[in-house]
Amino acid sequence: MKKQLQINVLEAAKQRISWTFDTCKKIYVSFSGGKDSTVLLHLVIDEAIKRNIKVAVLFIDWEVQYNLTIEFVELCFNMYKDHIEPYWICLPLLTTNSCSQFEPEWTCWDIDKKDLWVRDIHKLSIHDKNKFPFYYNSMTFEEFVIEFGKWYSNNELTAGLIGIRTQESLNRFRTINSEHKKCLENKKWTTVCTNNLIYAYPIYDWTANDDWIYFSKFKKQYNKIYDLMYYAGLTVNQMRICEPYGYEQKKGLWLYHLLEPELWNKAVLRVNGANTGALYSNEPGIIMGNNKFNKPENHSWQSFAMLLLNTMPTKTSEHYKNKIAIWIKWYNKKNIEIQDELPKDTGSKDMPSWRRICKVLLKNDYWCRNLNFSPTKMSNYENYIKSIQKKRELWNII
Repeated sequence: MKKQLQINVLEAAKQRISWTFDTCKKIYVSFSGGKDSTVLLHLVIDEAIKRNIKVAVLFIDWEVQYNLTIEFVELCFNMYKDHIEPYWICLPLLTTNSCSQFEPEWTCWDIDKKDLWVRDIHKLSIHDKNKFPFYYNSMTFEEFVIEFGKWYSNNELTAGLIGIRTQESLNRFRTINSEHKKCLENKKWTTVCTNNLIYAYPIYDWTANDDWIYFSKFKKQYNKIYDLMYYAGLTVNQMRICEPYGYEQKKGLWLYHLLEPELWNKAVLRVNGANTGALYSNEPGIIMGNNKFNKPENHSWQSFAMLLLNTMPTKTSEHYKNKIAIWIKWYNKKNIEIQDELPKDTGSKDMPSWRRICKVLLKNDYWCRNLNFSPTKMSNYENYIKSIQKKRELWNII
């Protein structure tokens, strides 16, 4: 149950940030240039200035990002240069591309595709692969942010401050409200990652309106791309800045050609399927598995799933077959049979049906998050593939 605090969200956030400074030896802020992380950055820097100490700021540059976002990040780094340790990352990082089955993942700042980069590496950025001892080529974003926190802590208690709000999604609400995670000093807005690293979410109870009230009331700088989004007709809850081609993020691709057409021309050449994602990511139906979608005539959902798998590129198909086999085996161990379809099986709750599998395949959900999977560490991926393929033969699944 949500409990109302007898304090406004701004004062509550300030108290949480102050507690974090009192408790942890080192602080860093995960910054994207978006409204939530910008609010958090301003609040944290205000506290750092009071205490006359520096905090680290981590910005992952995805290469394909709005030019206005890059200009704003540069403004913030320069504006707060006396109070921060800057970590503007322009390293090759692997992430999902839910717009294509031929290139289901892509690597930003891929040196082999330098002639297709949408822009040059920024002068303030870190692009030396030897800067971080934990980095390896095409490391995933998820791995990098965790390993960065461990590295930055240097065995001292460290807080990574992240600007997420529970209003945005059920997953973000679960991040705060999980009964299974370990918290520091029983504070639900923290998550203990390792002995020396916690994540903290000081503005988890803010709304999008709270962000804009804060910017207006205190005359704080914000990313002007939001002004263009407003002129394009988006509501405050629809405006988002994030990596462009992800499972949910691709829904905002259509905005690129509207807000920054020159950037969009380069983005279409840079990543396979970008234009398809822009055209169809918000369309209901079978193309992207959005909302209500139907199977072809004379097919069950299981046969449709097999049709989709057998018409994919072999590498992509094998990847999905491995994941699906593990998922089916998990239910088999519980003596639960995978049904062809079930009521509400395409919603947020994991339910054992072939229609749910079809949704994963149609949406190009490469890491099968809708089947409760997390990305596999790429350093172990080849061994993982071989191991699962052997198990699939024993299980006789897919």
